[in-house]
Amino acid sequence: MAICEELLEILVCPLCKAPVSLRPDENALQCERCRRLYPIRQDIPVMLVEESWLEEQG
Repeated sequence: MAICEELLEILVCPLCKAPVSLRPDENALQCERCRRLYPIRQDIPVMLVEESWLEEQG
């Protein structure tokens, strides 16, 4: 079961308040501004800053 579109429309990054989008692998949501990743566990987004991470750029 994927995250519903209505939920994605209202979720924002708790750190900078920018919109988030679903990553192609559907394992995390990514902030469009600060690029922080929030995990998705059992189809539930974990929108806690302390559970998030920054994607390594390479």
